[in-house]
Amino acid sequence: MSQAEPKVFVVDDDPSVLRSLGRMFEVEGYQVECFAHPRRMLALPPWTGPGCVVMDLRMPELNGLELQEALRRAGWVQPIIFISGHGDVPTAVRAMKAGAVDFLPKPVTNAELLAAVERALERDRAARDARRERERLQALFSTLSPREWQVCRLMARGLLDKQIAAELGTATQTVGLQRRRVLEKLEAQSVAELARLLERLEPLF
Repeated sequence: MSQAEPKVFVVDDDPSVLRSLGRMFEVEGYQVECFAHPRRMLALPPWTGPGCVVMDLRMPELNGLELQEALRRAGWVQPIIFISGHGDVPTAVRAMKAGAVDFLPKPVTNAELLAAVERALERDRAARDARRERERLQALFSTLSPREWQVCRLMARGLLDKQIAAELGTATQTVGLQRRRVLEKLEAQSVAELARLLERLEPLF
């Protein structure tokens, strides 16, 4: 199977639950990896494809919240769904604040769990799209020279070539050339489009 297909990682120390969930996800067409111990999942390199993690809360040595934190430290970015027969409100709140997308009490139906997985995969798709867009913008803006960056910011403020030249102490003709290079490098058709690109880029720094 292709790495582009969603994969569901299941972590539960109950062998019967693990087998049951693994079979269900396989029947639904997902790639599945099951782990009876949290540390077996942590031994893997972070998955770079789309997916999510379904994990129990209470497990030996490393509970679900500790595994959630360990996965993030290791570079896993996939959304996490908790299932637990022992959850309480403070624990659920803590899990959600740490990035979990759902906290489902046992017993959970297949329909509830599959719906949660779809929500998690949708969030994962959105996050991956956002990362790709961030990387695209960073790549475009990284082509600008320091002076072109200055011109770019002044253009975005609506300054004309003459005003930019006065601000930077350079010739208007030079600014005109730099303006064209900036628009070309950023693949922008207008100053308004450039301003929108810069506005989307600013929160990334």
